Amino acid sequence: MTTVTSMPLARASARPALSRLIAVELRKMVDTRAGLWLQLGVVALTVAAVILRSVTGDASDHVFRAELAWALQPAAVLLPVVGILLVTSEWTQRTALATFTLVPQRSRVVVAKLAAGVALSVVALAACLVVAAVATLVADPGVPGTWSLDAGLLGQDAVFVTTSMVMGVAFGAAVLLSAPGIVAYFLLPLGWSVAGMLAPLEGAAKWLDASRSMGDLFDRILSAGDWARVGTTLAVWIALPLLVGAWRILRRDVRV
Repeated sequence: MTTVTSMPLARASARPALSRLIAVELRKMVDTRAGLWLQLGVVALTVAAVILRSVTGDASDHVFRAELAWALQPAAVLLPVVGILLVTSEWTQRTALATFTLVPQRSRVVVAKLAAGVALSVVALAACLVVAAVATLVADPGVPGTWSLDAGLLGQDAVFVTTSMVMGVAFGAAVLLSAPGIVAYFLLPLGWSVAGMLAPLEGAAKWLDASRSMGDLFDRILSAGDWARVGTTLAVWIALPLLVGAWRILRRDVRV
């Protein structure tokens, strides 16, 4: 009898697979009205931006590469907000107690949230490719290289969208409050961009200002030196807040 009763208990106490945790985190992105409407807003803005691009400019602006670069902008701006809310909602909506009761290993929850953010970024990139392809097909610019897309540039597009999303998750983890996290995500990099215009900080800005170090991701294949600057920028704006956020999540008391 002891053996029979202990088996269901053992199964019940088994920790959920990481794939299941990622699926749960993906569902959380649309469970709230804010998350759902943000993602619908990304889709609407992407379509609107591409339509605007298709009816303005000359033929060179309607090639696939140009349409794709334009389509990625709304996702890069708004998806990080979804990442922020994915983390902060655990604390603002008081679901952290249930989450960490079911998954006591808090580090696995952090990893699942990061993986879910990356997965959503890949989906967003695929959607932008489809929208850009349809826009190019409709516009039919008829110029040489209309459908050309360098694999290296596509990889850099993926880096741009993915790191933007992960940066949002990192800021959400570091702040753990929705409104302050969103303000910090937009204000701190913008403030550094403005400060980098000053002569004494211009040299450092080339390494720490995302708008400068990552500004050429859409235009050309980056060199080794360019990637060094990108890596330094990401270390400051992603790795540092993510380490702070992981430390806070692992050590913070959960209250009802």
